Amino acid sequence: MKTEFKAYDLLQKVRRESPVVHHLTNWVTIYDCAQIVKTLGASPVMAHAPEEVADMTRIAAALVLNIGTPTLDFVEAMKTAAASANQKGIPVILDVCGAGATDLRDRMVAGLLDAVKINIIKGNASEIARVSGADIRTKGVDAAEVGVDLEKLAQALALRRQATVVVTGKVDIVAGGQGIYRVKNGDALMTHVVGTGCMAASVIGSFAAVEPDYRKAAACALACYGIAAELAAEKSSGPASFKIALFDSLYNLDQLAVEKMQRIETRQDEAP
Repeated sequence: MKTEFKAYDLLQKVRRESPVVHHLTNWVTIYDCAQIVKTLGASPVMAHAPEEVADMTRIAAALVLNIGTPTLDFVEAMKTAAASANQKGIPVILDVCGAGATDLRDRMVAGLLDAVKINIIKGNASEIARVSGADIRTKGVDAAEVGVDLEKLAQALALRRQATVVVTGKVDIVAGGQGIYRVKNGDALMTHVVGTGCMAASVIGSFAAVEPDYRKAAACALACYGIAAELAAEKSSGPASFKIALFDSLYNLDQLAVEKMQRIETRQDEAP
């Protein structure tokens, strides 16, 4: 059943409030994550030094963690930053990038989830399946076939961890205590550009910084991001031109486009 969301209202709130979004993130995509946040109208910061992560988090409105390029020291810094975020009461988003590829990543994700409060757990199908305990391996940082009911799996993980769980894919799944949203925006060209998944976590973090209903924030974030991708694809001939057009389309995203194109559905009849 379709439900009415005011995704554009949240986008405008991000633009108006320009929240600081602190990242401890993947070195491969760090620039793109910073740029997508800036393109939205928010304020990115990428402070990784253990000596300052807690202080930087105290001036932020959201914290985004990404284990795409993990080291033991880096994950310890993530725990320090997340503890500071928990103390302040701001959302912590964890992108479980590459979970299921190696035992090290699996242990790091489990350690983070056990040590601090993670408000939003985000990953592709095989990453989330692995974090949920399934015996599945990922293809590096790319999704692998899982052969399970992703909505049921995501909801079970959300309930167990008392978090919002986001599974990105052809149809994005946003699961939480109140049910499941499906976001059907986006374009296949996103799978041909390195960093679109990492950027999705940054977009979610920007929306969660201004909306305390994290399930709603994630769904609206993914809808706006996906709509920008659809618009970008219309004027692109391949991955390189698409990436440039994605930033421009998100920057210029207007109310007419969002309200006409957003495709957010709910599995049950509930107020957005």
